[in-house]
Amino acid sequence: MSIAPSWDRTTAAEARRLGEVPAANVGDALERMTVMDGGIRLLTGRSALLGNALTVDVRSGDNLAVHRALDEARPGDVLVVNGHGDMTRALIGDLIGEIMVNAGVAGAVVDGAVRDVQALSEMGLAVYARAITPAGPFKDGPGAVGLPVAVGGVVVAPGDVLVGDFDGVVVVPRHRVREVVEAVDGIGEKEEALRQRILAARPDQAAVAR
Repeated sequence: MSIAPSWDRTTAAEARRLGEVPAANVGDALERMTVMDGGIRLLTGRSALLGNALTVDVRSGDNLAVHRALDEARPGDVLVVNGHGDMTRALIGDLIGEIMVNAGVAGAVVDGAVRDVQALSEMGLAVYARAITPAGPFKDGPGAVGLPVAVGGVVVAPGDVLVGDFDGVVVVPRHRVREVVEAVDGIGEKEEALRQRILAARPDQAAVAR
């Protein structure tokens, strides 16, 4: 098991604004380059996801490294697991969910499968993954914690900020957080101005009915 010695995290205050706007706007501020692919879908009732990446690389179908990663977790972290797209074994379930809650982990993004999604929802966790399966994982290793991983077609480094909603997940590189925070309001304002022009051009429905 390879464990990185340490990594920096973005403070909650620095990242807060990113959780107050649509993930799509965050992606637009990053030139739409670090948006995870559509196979990474929201599977629990809670959609809002915001936190620092706690990265995990596992062998397909094996979650020993996920358990080890939670020893390194800090409040506000998000588990980001490269499960290599394997959908035959769930890497996260309700027992890991309970540990996540105890550690203050906000949610998980898994390039693979999960299970016990109703229980994970009831815990208030935001969990995104490729699939659901009742099949449990192996626990043999190997794995790595705190190193860059590829998830949803995007490279995620430990300490990057994850932003998720019903649309999906965006990765904000840690060194670009301030830049993106400063850009998202302008993107929202431009979209609203365009929306108002579209609405103003819409035919009056009463006139159309006549």
